[in-house]
Amino acid sequence: MPVQRADARRNYGLLLAVAKEEIAAHGPEASMEQIARTAGVGSATLRRHFPSRRALLEAVFRERVETLCAHARELTGRSDTRAALLEWLSAIVADAATIRGLATALTLDPTLDGDAAHEYCCSAQLTEAGEPLVRRAADDGALAPGVTVADLLTLITGIALATEHRPDAAAEADRLLGLAVAGVSPLRG
Repeated sequence: MPVQRADARRNYGLLLAVAKEEIAAHGPEASMEQIARTAGVGSATLRRHFPSRRALLEAVFRERVETLCAHARELTGRSDTRAALLEWLSAIVADAATIRGLATALTLDPTLDGDAAHEYCCSAQLTEAGEPLVRRAADDGALAPGVTVADLLTLITGIALATEHRPDAAAEADRLLGLAVAGVSPLRG
């Protein structure tokens, strides 16, 4: 990445801060033009930094997604592979249900827009991070045959989208995840 001028770095930081506030207040469909106006820059400046809504959403949620990915790496060595996978999925569903816009960012397919090469694709990062957890759980017989990390991310994203406006979204999402898990990974007994 080329070195940015000081004003470009300042604009990027300001746009990102304003975008976080606007998305928290208005959801993932927050007006990009309003973000630019509030930041005191033109739409072209916003588009230079964030060429698509997806690029903006991924930048807003980058830190949280990186934390979830690091959590997956930490859990990979645990001996109880089912518990490790479920802990990671619970963390994702809790965040996605309570951090406005995150679930939508997770549903975006990088192959569906011209910005497919964007390096911070939320779903791609989580898929890569979760793959070892899913593989280990499958190898241990803790997952139904054929269940993929993409399946699980789709499932929890759906749960998060369905519960994000509930009074206790995280608890409701976790409860629904528990119901779903009983189908994909029944307790061995």
